[in-house]
Parts: sequence; C-alpha cells; structure tokens
Amino acid sequence: MRADRVFAYGAAAGLLGDLLLGDPRRGHPVAVFGRAADAVERVLWRDHRGWGALHTAVCAGGAVVLGAVAQKAVRPSAAASVALTGVATWAVVGGTSLAREARTIGRALEVGDVEAARERLPHLCGRDPQALDADGIARAVVESVAENTSDAVVGALVWGAVGGVPGLLGFRAVNTLDAMVGHKSPRHRRYGWASARLDDVAGWPGARLTAVLAAVAGSDPRGAVRAWRADAGKHPSPNAGPVEASFAGALDVRLGGTLSYAGRVEHRPVLNQKGRSVEVHDIERAVRLSRRVGLLALGVSVAARVALKGRAS
Repeated sequence: MRADRVFAYGAAAGLLGDLLLGDPRRGHPVAVFGRAADAVERVLWRDHRGWGALHTAVCAGGAVVLGAVAQKAVRPSAAASVALTGVATWAVVGGTSLAREARTIGRALEVGDVEAARERLPHLCGRDPQALDADGIARAVVESVAENTSDAVVGALVWGAVGGVPGLLGFRAVNTLDAMVGHKSPRHRRYGWASARLDDVAGWPGARLTAVLAAVAGSDPRGAVRAWRADAGKHPSPNAGPVEASFAGALDVRLGGTLSYAGRVEHRPVLNQKGRSVEVHDIERAVRLSRRVGLLALGVSVAARVALKGRAS
C-alpha cells in the first residue's frame, strides 16, 4: 500500500480512536516518554545550554528513531502499517481530553461553582487559578483550547503528513519536552533553551494552519483574519499568537490581557480588541471550533501527504 494511503487510513483511525476512547487512564505513551525524559534530565542536568541541547537531542531523537524502526519493521504489511500509524496518531493527539477538560470547567462555571473550576483549571493550563474570577477562568480555558488545538492535534497531523510515524512521535516528544523544561524557571532558563526553541520551530507550520482553519471554520472569517494580522505579532509566543488571535476573531471575543503564572504576573496585549469579553458559553463554542479545525486539519494533512507522494513518484 502506498505511504500516502497508509497515513490517510491510519491518521483517520487514530483520530476516531481519540474521539471514541480519549486518552488511556494509565500508561499513556506520552506519560511514559515524560518519565524517561525526566530520568535523562536527572543524569544530564547542568545549568548550561549545551547540556540542555544534549537532553533535547537524546529524548526527541530517541522518539524519532523509535518511530522509524517501528515503521520499517511493519512496512511489508499494509494492515500493520495502517495499525501502527493509527496507534501512533491516537497516542499523540489529545483533542478529546482537551474538550473534556474544557467542558468540565465550563459546567462548573455554569452552576456557579467557581472553586471547582479553579481546582480543575491546572489540568488544562498553567495559570494561577486563585488569581482568576469566573470570567477570567473562562478566558483562560478558551485560550488554552485554542493553543492546544495546534499543539495537541493540528501540529501532530502536519508532522505525520511530512514524516509518517517518526514525524508524529517526534513532534509530540518536542512538544512534551517544551512543557517539561522549556519554561523560564531558574532551573530551566538555560537548560531548557534548546527544547523551547525547537518547539517554536516544530510548532510553526501547525500554528499557521490552525489559524487559517479557525478562520475558515469560525463564524466570522474576516474577523479572524483581521485579528490575526493585527494582533498575532503582539503575543510573546510566535506560535500561540496567530492561533489565539484567529480564535478570538472567529469567536468574536477578546483574549489576552493580564494573567498570572505561579505568582508571576504578565500583562499581555489584548487580542481582537473589537470583540466582547469571554463568557462561559464561549467555552463550548471554542471546543466546537477546535473539533472542526481538527477535522479540517486531517483533510489538509492527507491532501498534503498525497501531494508529497506524487512529487516523489
């Protein structure tokens, strides 16, 4: 079976598996990778960029090599190749868990249980929940849904289209390493530099595709494009900026502004200044937009894979 068809069938099966099953309660492959990366860090850690780059190379490179070996091993069997691609896709995407966490917080806010929403928010993002009221929590959820649509769904499909199973595993490894060591804590300011920069590079195409598809799938395409063009560059993240700005315009809401991470206050520019304040019901709207973007991303990624195969043949 041709590689483009293997990816098409496998990626579709993997997304369907995520939709029906979500993430496993125990033994998630990403969690296993995280424990392995943590063990590598304990051996290699030095307050130095070079040692951090070695950590990134060992962990991300190991994931790519594992994917390449597995893909080569099953290549003689079309069914096994599709199954491997499906399992890899299911393992690295997280659209259902993203939607489930967002909706759990949304339901708590709908009944006025702000404390329950605060307790649940750390499952979705790193904001300081005690610094947020109900509207602030709703805004944080919408922003997290937007950013994680790119990180947990679209980016993985893009790299799966480019590199098959090694691309899927490599992207998730890079994204996980950024979450583990790529933040600006005293321990990881230098050690995590390479992981953060590599994540910026790996996330670039998926973020732009997410922004485009949010504009296409949203209720206000012109507003999404306008907010993207006007405000994306103001965001401190080169990849979250286009995604959050496009989602803000597509949903006709304002995102950004003041936020707090572990007691550190950041004053970020407002995205889509013309929009209204985020309300609780916008959480469900953001989740539905995320779902539509994910499905469109599957179609675009499959088409891209077919095009790449056509050029190669």
